[in-house]
Amino acid sequence: MRNKVSPGEYLAFLSIKYDVDPDRLFGALISAGENQKSMCGKLSIECRSKQQDKTVLLIMNDQKVVAQFPVPKGFLMKQNNPIKNVRRTDMIRRQLIKKDNVPRTVHIGDLRSGMKRVNLQAKVLEIPKPTLVFTRFGNYASVANALIADETGTIKLCLWNEQITSVSAGDNIQIKNASMAMFRGEKQLRVGRKGIISNMEDMNLPKEVNCP
Repeated sequence: MRNKVSPGEYLAFLSIKYDVDPDRLFGALISAGENQKSMCGKLSIECRSKQQDKTVLLIMNDQKVVAQFPVPKGFLMKQNNPIKNVRRTDMIRRQLIKKDNVPRTVHIGDLRSGMKRVNLQAKVLEIPKPTLVFTRFGNYASVANALIADETGTIKLCLWNEQITSVSAGDNIQIKNASMAMFRGEKQLRVGRKGIISNMEDMNLPKEVNCP
């Protein structure tokens, strides 16, 4: 563990990296201090030594050492879980974004700016009249910000050129390999060159459109 990282921040980092609930992790740390060893999901925790003002803990994932570091005794005696209080630090946000880069199916309500390789299913509510814009590639293109929704919310989906006519209002679509961005203060879902929009109505022969 780097010296400039607090125990709470580092443990919050580990809870995200190894998909461990922070409350369970904090309880396991206390248990290891009292009973020498404890388990928490994928992680095993062992108390290596106790000093006057700190407890040295060894954390392992199967047979692989994850970390060994001293935790102040006052940290383990806190009534409110200190791990949960630091999950919004820069270090933790970077780890969350890193995890978000792994392709996975999410809901609109789960989307955050900076997420990549997003997969989701939604319904097209409306597609406005396309606008002709001059792109940074030196050509003109048609763009329309369709409104899509699922049970958790709505969001704008940026459609370009042939994408605009590939779907219609009322269609149920599946989006793969999209990314989240902010445009003029508004969240926007974008499907890049490697992304795919599929019309789910025809399940036997999905209508897939490669994005420009």
